[in-house]
Amino acid sequence: MELNSILLFGMPGGFEWIIIGLVVLLLFGAKRIPELARGLGSGIREFKDAKSQISDELEKGIKDEEKKEDK
Repeated sequence: MELNSILLFGMPGGFEWIIIGLVVLLLFGAKRIPELARGLGSGIREFKDAKSQISDELEKGIKDEEKKEDK
């Protein structure tokens, strides 16, 4: 495969985002878009909270193992 053909499947440009926005507007309507955005925002927030909680638990486990090895 050529590099140019691989790059064709990259992120959409400015005009493509406008088309995507219009399609979303037509599918869901102007009243539903804020609800969808709030749902997406709360989902992202929950994901970040879970990620930080898992990270904290892993760090705590590593510290506990280090304390056990020191004794």
